[in-house]
Amino acid sequence: MEQISFIPLANLMLGFIPVILLIGIMHIWGLKVSGSIYANFRMLIQLLLIGYVLTYIFETDQPMVIGLVVFFMISMSAWIAMRPLKENGIYPFVVIFLSLALSGLAVLYLISQFIVDLPRWFEPSFVVPIAGMIFANSMNTVSLAGERFFIEKDRGEDYEDSRKIALETALIPQINALFAVGLVSLPGMMTGQILSGIEPLMAARYQIMVMCMIFSTAGLSAVTYMSFKKY
Repeated sequence: MEQISFIPLANLMLGFIPVILLIGIMHIWGLKVSGSIYANFRMLIQLLLIGYVLTYIFETDQPMVIGLVVFFMISMSAWIAMRPLKENGIYPFVVIFLSLALSGLAVLYLISQFIVDLPRWFEPSFVVPIAGMIFANSMNTVSLAGERFFIEKDRGEDYEDSRKIALETALIPQINALFAVGLVSLPGMMTGQILSGIEPLMAARYQIMVMCMIFSTAGLSAVTYMSFKKY
């Protein structure tokens, strides 16, 4: 199978044509577009910069560097997850941080040491992308669960009913993804492996691992977060 081709920067910019079209329609319809423009610009800069940073990270032999990268991922995930919630401050941040870290690091260790059996626990080219998938999905689920939990509490529901409704709502995207994978979508990791020349059956095994990982860590992070809300 041929390797995927290099994308010139000029060709890459063509991908922004439909983005500009959508933003134009949003403006015509009276929506606020500054946030969308800023988000796309920030995405472009962040991904171009991370390409250079990952070149260094993937070549390092220092476990401390990978540990700091994972710590940074968890910290940023906790901060972003807290943004739409009613509570702010150090204590809510620590609660979300611990909720993400406990389940995420446990599953990351299970995958790296027992499922894939890496020669080094800190193998950068594996640990960093997998950790990114874990904490990005857990971050979104905790945000959804937390937001719905506070809505239900404000409506007068008790703790257990609020927790149940919040978890059920937060897991809708994850469950939909499980139903759709292989039928509607070929997820990012599987697609990337197929494009790089890996056999589809082997790519499917990795994707099964990823789907289990994402569903469990996202749900367990939300469960841990709402468990803190009981006290």
